[in-house]
Order: sequence, then structure tokens, then C-alpha cells
Amino acid sequence: MEYLILSLKVILGLSIINVWTINKNKASQWRGGNAKNIFEEFEVYGLPKWMVYVVGVSKVTLALLVLISIEYNSLVMVASLGLAVFLSGSILMHLKIKDPIKKSIPAAFFLLLSLFIYLQS
Repeated sequence: MEYLILSLKVILGLSIINVWTINKNKASQWRGGNAKNIFEEFEVYGLPKWMVYVVGVSKVTLALLVLISIEYNSLVMVASLGLAVFLSGSILMHLKIKDPIKKSIPAAFFLLLSLFIYLQS
């Protein structure tokens, strides 16, 4: 079980960091509405531009804490639960704009990973 949790932490942490750094300006079938980047996505949700930065910094920080929790397990509960809250918000935003359920799949998957990691710690 220890190796499973380790693997899930790596997958969760790196995936969130990837979305918010490397792929933030790339189109994706998972973006809300017809947004082509993360800034357009937040606009589609009706959120101000500054929220992109607040959510982005928060998610990347929590994702880094998930990765750091591999060595310092005391961080895992705060990091995984914090990500679960933000990922729940992602799903709610997709629902708010009546996106097809398919667009919520990545957020739901990472929400489940976060909760599983949290519950196993």
C-alpha cells in the first residue's frame, strides 16, 4: 500500500503542476466552455483574472506539498485535503456553466486521488 500511495502522490502532484505551468496556455478538451487557455477558462466561469493567479498559486503550492509529503508525511493531510477542496470547486464551475460531464472527468479523477491519499494518511 505504501508504494501505491507514493505513486498516487507523484501522479497527483505532477499532474496538477503540469496543468498550471506547462499546459496553462494550451487548448484542451477538458477546459470549460470553448476556452483555449486557463485565462479564457476562468473568463467563461465568470471569474476575474486575478482569480487565475490565486487558484494557480494555491494549486501548485498544494501539489508541491503533496510531493514533499513523500518525505515529510506530516504535510499530506493539509495538501491532499486542500487539493480536494479546489478540485471540488473545479467540478462546480463545470456544472455552473453546464459543461458536458465529460469535461469534469479529470477534476473528478484527481479529487478521488486526493481523497484516497487523505483517507490513507
